[in-house]
Amino acid sequence: MTNRSGSGSGPGDREIDDSELMDVARDPEQAESLHKALRTLARNPNVNGPLQEMAQGILSGRMGMTDAIKDERYMDALGDRMTEIRQAAESQTMEDREAERGKREEWERKRDEQEQKEREERDGPSTNLFTGSKKRGQGGHRG
Repeated sequence: MTNRSGSGSGPGDREIDDSELMDVARDPEQAESLHKALRTLARNPNVNGPLQEMAQGILSGRMGMTDAIKDERYMDALGDRMTEIRQAAESQTMEDREAERGKREEWERKRDEQEQKEREERDGPSTNLFTGSKKRGQGGHRG
């Protein structure tokens, strides 16, 4: 779980951590994924209006995820965005779909590598715990 104080929607804003999304997430991994999605919505220049406002409000702690889900304005905006995405997908040519598939596969590969790196940094043992001399009999205390 992450706590990224100071990386909220504005200067000096506190950002919630993953645990604060557990009221709607099934497990910590889903909470982390939801947190990343909210950051993307909040910071993406192509997202504006109610969706960006909702993401920034949740990340800053001004509103809870359950409150956002219950807000008709935010759910309407989400539905509208999904409709736009569906219509764009339906109007793609076969060549466009192939190009998008390649981009998506590359993005997924990079995302998986980044997530693996983050997991290793968070969960893995440090490889440099011992900082003393590796040769026996040099230095140290004799007694």
